[in-house]
Amino acid sequence: MEDEKNWKLKLRYGKETTPYKHFTAIGDGVVGDLVDGFECQKGPAIMAIKTWATDADESADMLRVIGGKIGFEATGKIEIYETDPEEPPKDNPFGYGINFNTIS
Repeated sequence: MEDEKNWKLKLRYGKETTPYKHFTAIGDGVVGDLVDGFECQKGPAIMAIKTWATDADESADMLRVIGGKIGFEATGKIEIYETDPEEPPKDNPFGYGINFNTIS
């Protein structure tokens, strides 16, 4: 818990820096055969992913690319929000906290 607070405080007060911003990307699409570790009924769904990315466009690209690798095809609108991180930044852009919700 203390390590979590430390990296957040260091980022907030400029003791550590990163070229990346934190986003949450939410996209409409279709779930097919998901890779192990992910669960969602096949068909229309919404995918959400948290990203450390250089900008909102890269975050949207990450949703498309990572989603495609795990069995989700982004077919509709992708919304990007700048959000507070839950994981510290790394040396490269990355995504985490992926989840799916079916669309009825």
